[in-house]
Amino acid sequence: MQILLETSARHLHVSQEDLETLFGEGYELTPIKDLSQPGQFACQERVAVVGEKGQFPAVSILGPVRPVTQVELSVTDTRTIGVEACLRESGDIAGTPGCKLVGPKGEVELKEGIIVAKRHIHATPKEAEALGVVDREIVNVKVNSVGRELIFGDVVVRVSPNYSLAMHIDTDESNAAGVVPGTSGEIVK
Repeated sequence: MQILLETSARHLHVSQEDLETLFGEGYELTPIKDLSQPGQFACQERVAVVGEKGQFPAVSILGPVRPVTQVELSVTDTRTIGVEACLRESGDIAGTPGCKLVGPKGEVELKEGIIVAKRHIHATPKEAEALGVVDREIVNVKVNSVGRELIFGDVVVRVSPNYSLAMHIDTDESNAAGVVPGTSGEIVK
């Protein structure tokens, strides 16, 4: 069974409190594009992510708002702005580095929240059953790319009826595998 690979470029998820600090009281995100995962969307809003050695001036926000603000970067990105790379699953931000976020109306100093997201597969229970995997299982995925075929190890399977089948990798991983739109992979055991 083929799994579509999607490149997850640098982005952040924001809490309502931080959104209002960055953009103003009562502010709501402006969706511009639906993402593959149901209910998720790219937003018009962008903020600067500032580290010890540099910054990215216009990082995309993905919606909807979340309980806690989280910044997702590649390892290359973390080196560029001078923060430690902490490989984590989304939502697991305890003890990770922080940064400053700068929006048009204010700034937020995050004490923690920068992660390099673990590569992962989103699947519904039915899709997981067809793939022969269970929630939180760690698998290997062979990427079917032209000239840069490789096998990604340590891929976390995440199962929920709210997901749609796709594997998410960051830009470093995508470039290493020569991923282009439509590239797929398959679980190998």
